[in-house]
Amino acid sequence: MIGLDGVAMIAFRNVSKRYAHGARAAVDGVSFDVRAGSLCMIVGTSGSGKTTLLRIVNRLIEPTGGELLINGRNVLREDPIALRRRIGYVIQQVGLFPHMTVAENVRVTAEIAGWTRRRLEGRADELLTLVGLAPAEYRHRYPRQLSGGEQQRVGIARALAADPEILLMDEPFGALDAITRDRMQQELLRIQRSLRKTILFVTHDVEEALRLGDQIVVLSGGRLVQTGSPVELLAHPADDFVRQLVGADSAVRQLEHLPVSAALDPHVTWAAAPGDGLRVLPDSTLLDAMLRLLDTGARALAVQPPASSAPVGYVTPASIIRLIAPGRGGPAARAGHR
Repeated sequence: MIGLDGVAMIAFRNVSKRYAHGARAAVDGVSFDVRAGSLCMIVGTSGSGKTTLLRIVNRLIEPTGGELLINGRNVLREDPIALRRRIGYVIQQVGLFPHMTVAENVRVTAEIAGWTRRRLEGRADELLTLVGLAPAEYRHRYPRQLSGGEQQRVGIARALAADPEILLMDEPFGALDAITRDRMQQELLRIQRSLRKTILFVTHDVEEALRLGDQIVVLSGGRLVQTGSPVELLAHPADDFVRQLVGADSAVRQLEHLPVSAALDPHVTWAAAPGDGLRVLPDSTLLDAMLRLLDTGARALAVQPPASSAPVGYVTPASIIRLIAPGRGGPAARAGHR
């Protein structure tokens, strides 16, 4: 259960949670792996088991069946308090201590984890800088003196204080306004590029899941319906529920999230390529490519990795339309005829 870089990976093995008076299991035999260093989004309708599954990871909820492996060890046999000290936790309500300064709030989890005074020196300033808050301006403030977005940044800093290998996030941006939410999403992606933590993130916002996730887990009625990358879910939804949930039939959503590498034109080759000389990276979105084609009037864009001397193929307006047009070879059509 170790990732390619040797860092911890999380594995759910037939995990279930049934309450004594529940008509059905809150979580019902869920199994999937979370790759080391990835950002895994958990989505589903209300009551699908998202938060229950998340809280099983740090054992705020004890499962009634199955195994939860971290680094290949079943942590359900470990001391839950010791486990929680190795896992960061961020919730929508933030939960900062009102009588503590920002710096004290940030340091508290590392102090509980037993960090020495020498090790704690400078930790709050380091993390405030990481989450985009100037230490000199914020370290001595109290939570009541912060905006909602600033409080959420402090909450993330606090969750990272003891340098956990895993970070759990439960609707952390759900109460923020649209502009602040967008900024916090960008901030999280920036932090993740720097730290490469293994993150499980519960959200009801599918657009947020598609934007942030390396992996998306779809739950319904406590059961796992599908897991895969955003591209896999958009291109090959497992059923009508996933198709509607992620908007796989939406041309706009496909343009925003599918990469140009999914729309290579088989009719345009190196020998027959137009002489426009314009290039685009393989992970650029279809929207990026379409806007570039419209802006330049080019007939095709070469899809070329940065370290490569030759394109892997070409994308054209026709190849993009063929991919996204429902009923004409697009993801929705292919998903229905696999």
